[in-house]
Amino acid sequence: MDFAVNMAWVESSLLAGVRMVAFLVLAPPFSYNGFPLRIKGMLAVALSVVVAPRVSRDYTSLDTGPFLFALIAQLIVGALLGFLVYLVFAAVQSAGGLIDLFGGFQLAQAFDPQSLVNGAQFTRLLHLVSIALLFTSGGYELIIGGLVRTFDALPVTGSLDMSDPGGQLIHGASQMFLASVQIAGPIIVVLFLADVGLALLTRVAPQLNAFQMGYPLKILITLMFGGVIFLALPRVVSALVDDALALMGVVS
Repeated sequence: MDFAVNMAWVESSLLAGVRMVAFLVLAPPFSYNGFPLRIKGMLAVALSVVVAPRVSRDYTSLDTGPFLFALIAQLIVGALLGFLVYLVFAAVQSAGGLIDLFGGFQLAQAFDPQSLVNGAQFTRLLHLVSIALLFTSGGYELIIGGLVRTFDALPVTGSLDMSDPGGQLIHGASQMFLASVQIAGPIIVVLFLADVGLALLTRVAPQLNAFQMGYPLKILITLMFGGVIFLALPRVVSALVDDALALMGVVS
């Protein structure tokens, strides 16, 4: 019995799978180490089978050398797209770091091996909440849909124009810092005003030594106003998903 194998379909699916794997390893929420690597690999294989009819439509079989070059190119494309998504969502982690810094939690810094985040309480808490919101709000589906659409703009045999992604990385980094300041801005302003108030109180009544109350007061203010961040976090995550999709569309 003879089996006919469509090598064009197999090669295009393999190239698509390489892009998928590189993307899922770096892009949140799939980059979270709580998901085993074999699950990520199975998801990448399933997605590559799903997009196989799309990527194999105009694909022709390649020789060994061009095929290996295409594999490396797809690895770079997937890693770059995943890093851009990670860069956008790093704004939430950076906002948590700013809150920890101004709220006095930075001294309790620890490393989380699951999320590979090195930070204090609010850094890790906001990171975990953003991952949970990506799943509960369906944002992960939009991210996967954006990845699938990149195969229309950038076929598996195509390569990136490396001059434009450099500019997009700079733009993404600047937007990440801006978003982190906007997220943590209300608490930072309140904590700054608390420091100013304590300084004025110490100036008026030095015998009170008001700065001794600074650490517990700032921790109390941070915990009280932290609820404002969590109320706004769903809309923040939704906006970050839109920004990530826009970056992926521009690069591809």
